[in-house]
Amino acid sequence: MRGSTSGRPVMAALDLLGRRWALRVLWELSLDPAGFRELQRRCEGMSSSVLSTRLSELADAGLVESGDDSYRLTALGRELVDALGPLNAWSDKWARQMGAAEADGAGTSADTGTGTGTGTEAGRPRR
Repeated sequence: MRGSTSGRPVMAALDLLGRRWALRVLWELSLDPAGFRELQRRCEGMSSSVLSTRLSELADAGLVESGDDSYRLTALGRELVDALGPLNAWSDKWARQMGAAEADGAGTSADTGTGTGTGTEAGRPRR
């Protein structure tokens, strides 16, 4: 499987999706097809060379296609976005919980190594 030394499709998929801006491109195209310039505008801050590379990689992976001066998700790309729905819901819940923990002052225990072992500190991103 290209992009994975393990030969596991999930690892190759995570490698592709973990590339800078890849998920943002998929997200934007899930909302509406877009031409190159429009897509670049929606992904503020992305260089044209990176966008071109990501579109090419996503097209090679069968997730994005172009035509009529716009890019759009393929059926496989739409399936991927649908599959990411539960992860999106989980991340919203996680963000709310982390926000509540930080507001309560509980967020400091992960940084000092004196956590309560509740498990919420382990998945917390560093800032």
